[in-house]
Amino acid sequence: MTDNIRYDDGDFLNAQISNPNDNPISDEYTANATWGRMLQGNARFACGGAEHPRQDKQTRESLIDGQHPDAAVLSCSDSRVPPEILFDQGLGDMFTVRTAGQILDDAVIGSLEYAVTNLGVSLLVVLGHEHCGAIGGVVAQLDIIADNAGIDLGAACAAEVTDSAIIDPVTLNENSGDSDADDVFDIMNDLVAASDSILVRSAGASILAAREARLCGTDDFERVHIARTIEALVNRSDILQQGLASQRLTIVGARYLLTTGEIEVLSF
Repeated sequence: MTDNIRYDDGDFLNAQISNPNDNPISDEYTANATWGRMLQGNARFACGGAEHPRQDKQTRESLIDGQHPDAAVLSCSDSRVPPEILFDQGLGDMFTVRTAGQILDDAVIGSLEYAVTNLGVSLLVVLGHEHCGAIGGVVAQLDIIADNAGIDLGAACAAEVTDSAIIDPVTLNENSGDSDADDVFDIMNDLVAASDSILVRSAGASILAAREARLCGTDDFERVHIARTIEALVNRSDILQQGLASQRLTIVGARYLLTTGEIEVLSF
C-alpha cells in the first residue's frame, strides 16, 4: 500500500490513485488548507507568538452538540508534545490520539478510522518528536537483548548517518549491509518480535531497520519510526487504504523539534 503514497510538493504524503466514481478535489484542497494552517500555527508557536485561537466561551459552547475537526493527529504521549499547543490550534480543530512512541494497537487504529469515517477528516498527521523517551528506552532495551544474545550491534552498524532528511524504504533496502550483518539483523528481528513489550516490538523493529540501513543516529531512529508507523497504519486499516485510494485522505509524517519548537516534515 505504501507504493500509493508519494512525497508531494506541498511537503506531505498524498495518495495518487484516482477513482472515477469519486470527486476528491474538495477533500484534497481541504487537506492542503488544513495542513497549511497547522504549519502557520506552529510557526507562531515556535517564535513565541501563539494566538491560542478558538478557546473562548463561545467556541466551547458551539461544540456542545458535536465536533467537526479538520485533522486527526497520532502523536507521542510525551508531556512536552501536546499537538494542539504545538500547532496553535483551538477547541474542536484536531482529533488527537496519543500513545508512547505513537505505538499502534486496535484502539488507536479504530480511533483514527472513526475520525475519517464518522468525523470526515481529510488529513491525518503522524507526529513523532526529537529526544523521544520511548525511542531512547527501546534503544537501551535492544542493547540488552543484543548483549544477552552475544551480538555486537555497534559492529553491525559500522557507518553512522545522523542528518538524513527523508526516509525511503527503497533507500533502506539499498543501504542494507553484507550477509554477516544481515544474519545479525535477522536474529535481532526474531528476538524483538518475541518480546513481551509492545514498545520493543514496534519501535524496536523501526530502530533495527534504521541500523540495518546504516542510519544509526537517534534522529534517524525517530524518523524511520514515523515512516514505518505510517506504513503499518495503512497496511492494517482497510478504511485508511480506501481513503487514500479515493484521494479523500492525506497522510503526513512529521517530527517536532524540541530544540527549536518547529515541525520537521517527513516523507517515505
